Amino acid sequence: MNFESYPDREMLMMGLADRIASQLRAAINNEGRATLSVPGGSTPGPIFDILSDIDLDWSKVAVLLNDERWVPETSERSNTRLIRARLLTGRAAAATLVPLYAEAEQPEDKMTELAAGIEPHLPISVLLLGMGADMHTASLFPGADRLKEALSNEAPILLPMRAEAAGEPRITLSAPVLRDAMHTHILITGPEKRAAIEAAEKLPVEQAPVRAVLKDATVHWAE
Repeated sequence: MNFESYPDREMLMMGLADRIASQLRAAINNEGRATLSVPGGSTPGPIFDILSDIDLDWSKVAVLLNDERWVPETSERSNTRLIRARLLTGRAAAATLVPLYAEAEQPEDKMTELAAGIEPHLPISVLLLGMGADMHTASLFPGADRLKEALSNEAPILLPMRAEAAGEPRITLSAPVLRDAMHTHILITGPEKRAAIEAAEKLPVEQAPVRAVLKDATVHWAE
């Protein structure tokens, strides 16, 4: 993996937001379109705030979550709700949100429909991922019920995922979709996650799912 450390979190967020914007701009110039895939959670919030005001042809950008909890957008735990509030605002409101949730009792009921909506926007131009201290990324959790399938080279675009650490049922992009991204960035902060990602390089991918994307990723870290 490529590892970049920053003097502080503010410099990390500013530097990574600028890198993402440059790569999106290049994709638009070269392909006429770009797809940005992002995580939920609070850590990338400042990057979203910066990106939302960047001068970019956002009308040519599709925004897609890495994964989503199977909860409606009215839930405070909805990643979709978060990116609407912090990324798809200001100039970035012109971007197209590709849904990763549809109203149904369980994610299995909507896999085909949601995957069909994602497929035209692949491959991902710029992929921003987070990582948990347990070395999960997206909703590829160690011990998850369909982790082996999600890591397979033959995995479908999307899979439902259930794991003890996940709380609600999840829906996640599979490892092949993540690996096919043109540019991959992993955002982590603090000493615990730095130790975790260094440990992940020495573990089997089933124990450290973030390994599935480490080879071609740039890891961005600040204390």
